Amino acid sequence: MSDKKPSGLEDVVVAASSICYIDGKRGQLVYRGYDIDDLVKNASFEEVAWLLWNGNLPTQSELDSLRHDLAVAMHFPRHLLEVLRELPFDSNPMRVLAIATATLGTLDPDADSMTPEANRKKAIRLTAMLPLVTTAWHRIRNGYDLLESNPEKSLAWNFLYMLTGQEPDDYAVETFDAALILHADHELNASTFSARVTAATLSDLHSSVCSAINTLKGPLHGGANEAVMRMLEDIGSLDNVDAYMEQMRADKKKVMGFGHRVYKAKDPRAVILEGMSEELGKRANDTKWFEMTRRVEEIFQPTVASKGIYPNVDFYSASAYHVMGIPGDMFTPIFACSRVVGWTAHLFEQYANNRIFRPSSDYVGPTGRKWQPVSER
Repeated sequence: MSDKKPSGLEDVVVAASSICYIDGKRGQLVYRGYDIDDLVKNASFEEVAWLLWNGNLPTQSELDSLRHDLAVAMHFPRHLLEVLRELPFDSNPMRVLAIATATLGTLDPDADSMTPEANRKKAIRLTAMLPLVTTAWHRIRNGYDLLESNPEKSLAWNFLYMLTGQEPDDYAVETFDAALILHADHELNASTFSARVTAATLSDLHSSVCSAINTLKGPLHGGANEAVMRMLEDIGSLDNVDAYMEQMRADKKKVMGFGHRVYKAKDPRAVILEGMSEELGKRANDTKWFEMTRRVEEIFQPTVASKGIYPNVDFYSASAYHVMGIPGDMFTPIFACSRVVGWTAHLFEQYANNRIFRPSSDYVGPTGRKWQPVSER
């Protein structure tokens, strides 16, 4: 028997959950019993939010009610807008999102209430507000006027409109809605786990979501798609891909967008986004970014497949977002705008059956030491 201890909680089960199931060997992702392919083809992000929060897909009246509540919540509190306008314009958008979430916690009338009803209201408000904050910050730092959301449109449509100032076409909305669904939950990933750890102390929902946002900010979690886009921009053109990858191999550098702790097959989210990225490029008459991404995969994949390393969700989302006119440093905030429904679904579950997390560690430091006066050290 091996004496090797698990690192990073790998293969350690810390909670029971009915929200999300992943089969890493088969490359399968399931929300509440529904395969991700089925949901992307047929559901809207709002329907998936309801599914994750409630366990079942909504009826028409339930969906109409949720859309109404999201539309009502998608308005800036004056104090929050004042906070954002005082921040340095070069502030990291994820840091801004965490500041905004903490500020919203001070303004929410249900902030300190821990009832299921209050937490549900807070989850809806945060789902409405994170896209609003993300798009507003982009416009504030660039000197653009803020835009009002359209209550008749979806969250995906409103995000693209409030970010770019242009009414998005149907396929862009469809693709962005799919991206939101694909990022909505992923079992006990780092940010979801940090949210549940915070909630396990019976800290409030806003504080728990702040923990998740700050965890997602790291380049080994939510920041990977931004790193993929920087790589593509460094490469510059399709003609440069082969030489660039050869140099990366020689320098033993990590190719961002490849590999996942859970998947030992191609990430099912990457499979879906690959097709969407290609179609977006064709529609925009700008296939360069997709073709470069595909070529990177063709070169790199054969060398790492034997190790179970395949493209993950970040790999093709970068080129898709870029063609939609989304700046690179907005990629991770978009992740948060989607994942907030998963985070809050897990928080509902944590609060309903709470036990504080208290793992142990293997002590490897010195023993038997005795104190000495400072003059003798």
